[in-house]
Amino acid sequence: MLEEKIIGACPQDCPDTCSMIYGVSGGKVLSVKGNPDHPFTRGRLCAKVNNYQDKVNSPDRVLYPLLRTGPKGSGKFRQISWSEALTRVATEWKRIIAEHGASAILPYSYLGTQGILNGLTVGDALFSKMGATVSERTFCDSGACTAYTMTIGHTAGVDPESFVHSRYIVLWACNTLTTNSHHWPFIEEARKRGAKVVVIDPYRSRTARMADVHVPIRPGTDGALAMGIIHLLFRDGLIDRDYVENYTVGAAELEQRANDYPPELVAEITGLPVETIKELAEGLAKTQPSVIRIGVAIERQTGGGQAVRAISCIPALVGSWRKPGGGLLQLPLWVFPVNWGAFMRPDLIPEEPQVLNQWKLGAALTGEMALKTPIKSLMVYNANPVVMIPEQANVVRGLEREDLFTVVSDHFLTDTARYADIVFPATTQAEQEDIMFSWGHFYLSYNNPAVAPLGEAVPNTELFRRLAAAMGFDDPVFRRSDKEQIAEALDWTAPVMDGITLERLKRDGYARLNLPSADDYAPHAKGNFPTPSGKCELKSSIAEKGNFVVALFRQGYDGQQSGEPVDPLPHYIPPRESRETNAELAAKYPLSLITPKSHAFLSSSFGNLPQQRRQAGEQAVTLHPDDATLRGISSGDRIRVHNDRGAFEALAIVSDDIRAGVVVAPVGYWRSLARGNATVHALTSTRYADLGNAPTFSDNLVAVERC
Repeated sequence: MLEEKIIGACPQDCPDTCSMIYGVSGGKVLSVKGNPDHPFTRGRLCAKVNNYQDKVNSPDRVLYPLLRTGPKGSGKFRQISWSEALTRVATEWKRIIAEHGASAILPYSYLGTQGILNGLTVGDALFSKMGATVSERTFCDSGACTAYTMTIGHTAGVDPESFVHSRYIVLWACNTLTTNSHHWPFIEEARKRGAKVVVIDPYRSRTARMADVHVPIRPGTDGALAMGIIHLLFRDGLIDRDYVENYTVGAAELEQRANDYPPELVAEITGLPVETIKELAEGLAKTQPSVIRIGVAIERQTGGGQAVRAISCIPALVGSWRKPGGGLLQLPLWVFPVNWGAFMRPDLIPEEPQVLNQWKLGAALTGEMALKTPIKSLMVYNANPVVMIPEQANVVRGLEREDLFTVVSDHFLTDTARYADIVFPATTQAEQEDIMFSWGHFYLSYNNPAVAPLGEAVPNTELFRRLAAAMGFDDPVFRRSDKEQIAEALDWTAPVMDGITLERLKRDGYARLNLPSADDYAPHAKGNFPTPSGKCELKSSIAEKGNFVVALFRQGYDGQQSGEPVDPLPHYIPPRESRETNAELAAKYPLSLITPKSHAFLSSSFGNLPQQRRQAGEQAVTLHPDDATLRGISSGDRIRVHNDRGAFEALAIVSDDIRAGVVVAPVGYWRSLARGNATVHALTSTRYADLGNAPTFSDNLVAVERC
């Protein structure tokens, strides 16, 4: 059967933002392939979405509004009309507002879809108008963004395609082949041209196995390693003095601070040989252009923010920014002229709103956290907190409250949706129109809808139009069509948009921003950093204002920031939970747990689909042979992993891919499909990292035993 080809864009929270081609026949999506014309996608999709048609057409899709009929968590619902569902929600919200105030309502969302229209900010205007609690969403890169901003500002950094010109590539806390796989061909091309690839990761990941050098650092000690490298750069005369004198501030103070981190001390902290630390410093300094790619995982430790501060200083110290392919890559999204304010509408937020970080959901719902206004209603969209946030048991206890009115919009009855009172049916990317930025390349992407919405599913944009109408909100912002929102999504007059039209995007599916080519792009060859000084701030002036969360992660609201003092110079902050820093806790729970992303899931997305579940296999935990032998554990044994916060069961994998004293448990498995009805985040903590209220997923001690 002949398939019509429709150009779309992958919606997932992934740096690759692939251009996709839907194959459609008879109003049904039959296939999804990578766009061979896209310079980054190159015709290939990853294991998460290469069967996206199975998600679109899944018999388990939620296609109609649902009303809970059984106990919370039972998954028992009956179909109701949209009119009844909207009336029930609006009636309950109006009652709660009248009795408790609008702050008793909490929106909970993140990037289950990454589209500008249907993603992070889609519901912000409604909840801001309502006066609901402001939801602080620091799931991913918040701490790194705060640290990065303090050092080099909101810069796109290195063009990922420029890596072909790099000669010394450090992938720091980044499993590229699993979480950024379309970047790998550019790294491979660099290697063919003579580049060395180094991976810094406690775990010998897929990427580490492909690298020239694997540096198995002790979890949570990245900041010490970065400061140790800086120490050697100064001590051994490896600094690019001209670049430092002209394009940085604070070098003398940083040199003095770095004196506290001699290689012998850093080796003791990180568990790495002194020679390895020296090789890293020399490689970054002498093999130009050198480049560092930091992954999201770098911030997920107590000192993650200051680790990023230190790492962000290194390229300027060695002059890597002078040439294409040299410098630092974190989030290229800063270069996209997205008109976030038109969607967040922070002007609608009342003075002094209640602000709640989403990590604290369990404590907020159970009453363990003292709130001025207790939460009486929760609306979840683009998220699955039961699976993806810490202290899982606490979250579930909170969702079980009979007096908590919970609304969820999703494609499936997720572990969170099972506790909802009302479930709304959401469209997949194949059924909606959207425009996509990227945090992994310089291409703007367009998603043309391939088929009409299945059943009565609607895009998030339409859902919030209907909810606003049901609440009686008639401001123009709530009546905008998708086409009107697309027109407002970007500053189409920005220089980087020169030559890019909506018509072109719809036709081709993508367009590279109007920037120099990857062969020429060196944005900071002569400084020009978007910082208050215009230079790389080795000593940060922004830090004087104290700790903060970037407003994009809190509905555009910049008030009530913590303002906790921040040392303007980078330094090492040790883990809270490790054998070296907390001997008493380690006596009970002697193993450090790290929780990387699964190769087959993206967070919890696809965790219910048969193909991805087969590929991922059952939840497993990797232990070093020494730790396994001590506990009488062999590969294939069923084990229990636990600490004071909770427990989950898994299959053991015994391997020297992980260093002794550390265990690895990938995230994304659904609680309702797991043995013991618990998953990895039953064990993780809600404590923040040092900057940006980032999570500490990789700062947890656990014990492991045979079941």
